[in-house]
Amino acid sequence: MKIKKAKFLLSSPNLKQCLEINLPEFALLGRSNVGKSSFINTITNMSKLAKTSNTPGKTRLINLFQIEGEKADFILADLPGYGYAKVSKTEAQAWQKNLEEYLLKRKNLICAIQFTDCRHDIQKNDILMHEWLQFNNIKTINILNKCDYISRNDISRKISEIEKKFQNKTLAFSSKDKFYVDKVLDELFLIINDNPVSA
Repeated sequence: MKIKKAKFLLSSPNLKQCLEINLPEFALLGRSNVGKSSFINTITNMSKLAKTSNTPGKTRLINLFQIEGEKADFILADLPGYGYAKVSKTEAQAWQKNLEEYLLKRKNLICAIQFTDCRHDIQKNDILMHEWLQFNNIKTINILNKCDYISRNDISRKISEIEKKFQNKTLAFSSKDKFYVDKVLDELFLIINDNPVSA
């Protein structure tokens, strides 16, 4: 699947203030600074569509993007990163509450995409998020991101580790190597095909 157009729709602090859009939706999840914004920019081939930052915790809102694909249209919801260190406990708890509400109640959410950084071992927060998604029966795939930093052999090893631990399909990705884009988009299209959204 190729992407023809993409646009930013809005930022919202919570589910209540989000637009209701009758399109299949993917929620992007991961630790702060795992590269979700760069992922959006890479697959859409629009370098400034999603704002990127080297500062962990920069995404504090639910950011919605509408994607017009060659075979299907869909929504990407970039959710606040978990594992953020430089915010108050109260603010972190509020983010967690809004994130959980979104994942549990968003009508057209068909799949969560959980990102991990290939340069690090699976983190405790990644495991907790995976277990929560599994407990709540939310379909999930995994993206092993920033794969330009490690060898092809290490990529294969890391993917095997994640798939064994999380029991989810895992795809390699890098915003610096567009070799991975087609495989990711093809997988999203298959998920959309298997999970039609009713009008």
